[in-house]
Amino acid sequence: MRYDYLIVGSGLFGAVFAREARERGKRCLVVEKRDHIAGNVYTEEVHGIQVHRYGAHIFHTSDKSVWEYVNRFAEFNQYINSPIARYKDELYNLPFNMNTFSRMWGVATPREAQDIIAGQIADLQISQPQNLEEQALSLVGRDVYEKLIKGYTEKQWGRDCRDLPAFIIRRLPLRFTYDNNYFNDRYQGIPVGGYTRIVEKLLEGTEVRLKTDYLANRAELDGMAEKIVYTGMIDQFYNYCLGVLEYRSVRFETEELELENYQGNAVVNYTEREIPYTRIIEHKHFEFGKQPTTIISREYSSEWKRGDEPYYPVNDGKNEALYEAYRARAEAENRVIFGGRLGSYRYYDMDRVIASALELCRREL
Repeated sequence: MRYDYLIVGSGLFGAVFAREARERGKRCLVVEKRDHIAGNVYTEEVHGIQVHRYGAHIFHTSDKSVWEYVNRFAEFNQYINSPIARYKDELYNLPFNMNTFSRMWGVATPREAQDIIAGQIADLQISQPQNLEEQALSLVGRDVYEKLIKGYTEKQWGRDCRDLPAFIIRRLPLRFTYDNNYFNDRYQGIPVGGYTRIVEKLLEGTEVRLKTDYLANRAELDGMAEKIVYTGMIDQFYNYCLGVLEYRSVRFETEELELENYQGNAVVNYTEREIPYTRIIEHKHFEFGKQPTTIISREYSSEWKRGDEPYYPVNDGKNEALYEAYRARAEAENRVIFGGRLGSYRYYDMDRVIASALELCRREL
């Protein structure tokens, strides 16, 4: 065998493992079915603008060790995620904070906003929410739900909120301060020059084969390494023998416009059900760009089917039970290690992907 590890997938999980293994003297081969590295954090430069091909990725973490680790491979700017929600012709700040409430009700103090929300919740008299709509109403009241949650959520999931389980929204943070910073994490930013550069540095010195489908060439590739680190879909690895795990997918429409500035913000959510896309990303604003043109991406949520790119796992009771059955099989494997978003059937923020890869390195290496 020519390699100690065959790493399937060149996203953050696989790239971090490859870096740490190589530094410990291990021989690694990374195979990637796409024609580029970096998985869904891949960014490509178009006319000086770093385009997030698979949707916006904003790095944020409260884990100092992860922040220090990722800063070894990139310089981060001071971008703060402050999305805007558009409902019809009304614009609101996100997350829900005093700027949101002031725009919605004309209030100026936290007590005024708290009293309105508490009054709406009391009027609804929902003691045990039976679906997502009732859960959201019991947390934020009718106005915030109707304008900023209902339509957006129904587009995300492709279902009426009354047909979605309550557990999807366990909490909806309300901030009674004038603070538009979406994340509470201590560290936040976008890597200068895009995420692809980070993965390039992580993979320096490691052999990478692009446009190589592991599952289509499993017999040959398995014979080349002592162990396999697999970051693809766990049910697909087992040829869906126990059933198919469900996901939501996302479709992007990207275009370059002969404008310097299209919407004035990197992220604008469209919360009306009648608008087919969930949000528009204007990529140049992630790096405070001054280019003469701009590039935007409209995002459309869709049902996932085999062959589509899986984005968000549907972590309901049925899918969790199916994943646990696959996980039991995975834990019995001697040569295969499953990890990452798809291998773990979890939606992970980037810092958690990196942390979990480093934890695997500590155990394995």
